Amino acid sequence: MTNNSHNITTAIAWCLAWGDKQEPDFDLTVLQQMRQALIEGKEVPEEVRSLVEEVKQLLDIPLEYCPEKIAQIQTDYLKLWEQKTRIGLVYGGATKIKQYVFEAAKLPYIRGASGLLDQINLIDLPAFFGKVYKPELTKFSIYCGEVRRWLDTYLNLPQDSPTLSEALIPELIIYSTGGNILAFCPAAFVYDLANAIEKRYTERTLTANSCAVGDTFKLLEIHFGLLKNPIEDTFWLERYLQVHEKPLVQAYFGDIQKKPNEPCISDPSSLKEAFQSRKSFNELTTKLAIVFNQRRSGNNFDDRPTRRYPPMFETHPYLSRDEGERRSTVAVVQSPNLPTETDFSEVSARKRRVGDRAKTGLSKTPKWYENTGLEWELGVIEGWIDRFKDFLDKNSNQHQKYCGSYNFDDVYIPQSLTQIGKVSNGFVAYIYADGNNMGGFIQNIRTPQKYKEFSEDVSNATEYAVYQALADNLQPRELRGITEPESTLQDGDTIHPFEILSIGGDDIILIVPADKALEIAKAIGEQFEKILLKEVSLVGVEIKGNYRTEEQKPIDPSKFHRYSSQSQKAPVAHCQLSMSIGVLITAYNTPIYYAKKLFEQLLKSAKKRAKKLKKAGYCGGTVDFLVMKTVTMISSSIEDFRQEALTKQTTQKLKLYAAPYTFHELGGLIKAVKALKEAEFPRSQLYQIRSLLGRGKHTAILNYRYFRVRLKQGKAELKENFEKAWCQAKTNEGNIAPWMYDADPKEPAYETIWRELVDLYDFIDSNEDSNTSDRQLTTQETDL
Repeated sequence: MTNNSHNITTAIAWCLAWGDKQEPDFDLTVLQQMRQALIEGKEVPEEVRSLVEEVKQLLDIPLEYCPEKIAQIQTDYLKLWEQKTRIGLVYGGATKIKQYVFEAAKLPYIRGASGLLDQINLIDLPAFFGKVYKPELTKFSIYCGEVRRWLDTYLNLPQDSPTLSEALIPELIIYSTGGNILAFCPAAFVYDLANAIEKRYTERTLTANSCAVGDTFKLLEIHFGLLKNPIEDTFWLERYLQVHEKPLVQAYFGDIQKKPNEPCISDPSSLKEAFQSRKSFNELTTKLAIVFNQRRSGNNFDDRPTRRYPPMFETHPYLSRDEGERRSTVAVVQSPNLPTETDFSEVSARKRRVGDRAKTGLSKTPKWYENTGLEWELGVIEGWIDRFKDFLDKNSNQHQKYCGSYNFDDVYIPQSLTQIGKVSNGFVAYIYADGNNMGGFIQNIRTPQKYKEFSEDVSNATEYAVYQALADNLQPRELRGITEPESTLQDGDTIHPFEILSIGGDDIILIVPADKALEIAKAIGEQFEKILLKEVSLVGVEIKGNYRTEEQKPIDPSKFHRYSSQSQKAPVAHCQLSMSIGVLITAYNTPIYYAKKLFEQLLKSAKKRAKKLKKAGYCGGTVDFLVMKTVTMISSSIEDFRQEALTKQTTQKLKLYAAPYTFHELGGLIKAVKALKEAEFPRSQLYQIRSLLGRGKHTAILNYRYFRVRLKQGKAELKENFEKAWCQAKTNEGNIAPWMYDADPKEPAYETIWRELVDLYDFIDSNEDSNTSDRQLTTQETDL
């Protein structure tokens, strides 16, 4: 039995032994002895032995067991059906996260908001269950103890009654990643725990939205999904086989006829498998997800405080407001480490304080916060840089790549976007990534053990893919040209040239130097898949699940990769899960709220491309990017901009862009940019060819050929990495550079990567010139 199986056995047995009331059915000493015995694999106390046997019988039910008549279940597992004690299940977490994190415009506040949510998600909520984050460090043990004492004060129970913290143990947690938690719970405390989760977010952040729901279920429902009483009234396999073609039934159980169109997920291959996938633990989590959405939308629930009116701090038109101009000022602070005079609301003060702690790691209250007169216990904060350092310490190869000759402890965390921009010639890149195929994969998870494994695997793959991508593509950089009066860093100081805003579940938001953005995005997507497929060995990472696609008939990569190279075979993704990524390259002073809107659109576009390619058999990730050298470059959505400004309809449809790209194509795009630089293609001619794209296919081809034959060097590399790799003709051995033909039966068109090549020209290093600090970036506006 695996460790996760031990955890699930202990969790369910604990809930059964506690009973349906706030007072446990057995003495707490007996419960703790049972828990310890299950952990150590020893004999449990006699008083609870029968309950433990019931749990083991439940978990030993074969997955393929599904009698056609439901009465057979009652006959085969009568004792489990007659078990009256119900099992509680709680699901909750933060909502509208980006709204809370990005409501401020400055990096310290964004870092603080992200750090405060991470503190609740990773430390506080698991601490409810007695799970200590990094127990080897005393500060975390002390803080988690304080969190549990807070939890006990939440319920006004009689003095002799057990506290809520005594009813919760670490094994009850199924997963606690990605800003959400799913956990078992003794039935009597389901609503109390859900209310406590919501209250913790509100009390710590004041304004962050959160939601938590819970319900209780019969023991057999953990394996067979929702059951009615009497059990004969349950919609079961016999009835399903008769009416499976009805639209309402297909909407709930899935349409088995459409499954061949989903080659990336191991979908059910028969009606019985489709029924079993739904009638399992998956059905319980689906019910909680539905109730979660209802409560988040403001619906009232019996025995629960309303959530219809989220936290709001009213202001007044004649009162001073904080820097975000959202809430009334409670303090005006002057400090050498802050702008000349900073207006703080209590919300912004908390964000700034957490941001400073995550930046410096110091536990001492800063002077500026003391001057606010506010009293708030910060607790323990661990920044992403600390976790990145832990990764480097455990993986010596990545440590050497990233640190080189630098001492990690002598490298500072950037204090603003300006500082990241200063080490990247005035430009930064936002990377926003999200997982593909997650929903389809989760629908086939049928047991709590698999839920736990899946959550841990995806969380580890996401986090460590980011760390590895950063370590392989970046090194500390020296600051130059610092003029910020509030900055404590000076010219010559070395900083980490990136900012991790969020890593949660399969969701990533980063800020990195513009000149390494695409390499980092490509590495994150590729490493995510390799880690899940166990093709990468990293200390501290253990993947338990199987995420490899089933063997199918050979797939032609040319159906989804437009790039082909003689030196690199086009890959066929074999992982059921992948990532789509949006990358926005822009000036460091671009307003964050505006950048957020754009990189969210880019991610949506990349996911749309991934969904389209999946029908052709491609299961890998995609990237969409935009280089925005002026803030006024786009006044509408990116999709509208491309349709109206970059699409021409003549006798043939011309798309003056080729984004989004697969990861393989992105690698080819980077090679093509390097080939242009090595050929020393004149800058004026790059822009001239770009301006001629809209005049027609033949005009652009003639001008490209004219300028290419005049090159004095690099012709062979350009022909190999651009013309042959991208622009090969479909009917002969020639090429139609700078065009390529998209034979989409619905929208056939000619498209080109030339515009992207020109946009990226200043942000990609050639093989001969790898020193980015000496290059000057052009700020010429994009020629539309």
